[in-house]
Amino acid sequence: MTLFEIVGLYVAINLILAPFLMFRVGQVRIAKKVNLGDGGDTELISRIRAHGNFIENAPLLLVGLLALASLSALPIVLHIFGAGFTVGRIFHALGMAGKFKQGRFVGTITALLSYVGMAATLIYLIISN
Repeated sequence: MTLFEIVGLYVAINLILAPFLMFRVGQVRIAKKVNLGDGGDTELISRIRAHGNFIENAPLLLVGLLALASLSALPIVLHIFGAGFTVGRIFHALGMAGKFKQGRFVGTITALLSYVGMAATLIYLIISN
């Protein structure tokens, strides 16, 4: 795989995850007949935040992967950050759904580690060229 094919892989996986999380919000909206907002329903609030948290975080990761690829990072580096972040987002969503108690924590930590790790790697690649 080329570097940009690796980035494309994680973009594709995250493009699948986004509508899945959106669908989960819609399921509760339909079941609880809440058209706008959260209706004060804790399950709906949780699903909205799981989707929102993903939408807030995924673009930064994907931009970071593109930057790493453009600076010729090693393929394993792209896989570590891409897979780590993506698995972390899945754990976060499971945690928000109450299916994995530590999921939110794991998801948050993997996002932070991905951001800091990518930033450090980008700075290293820029300085070492």
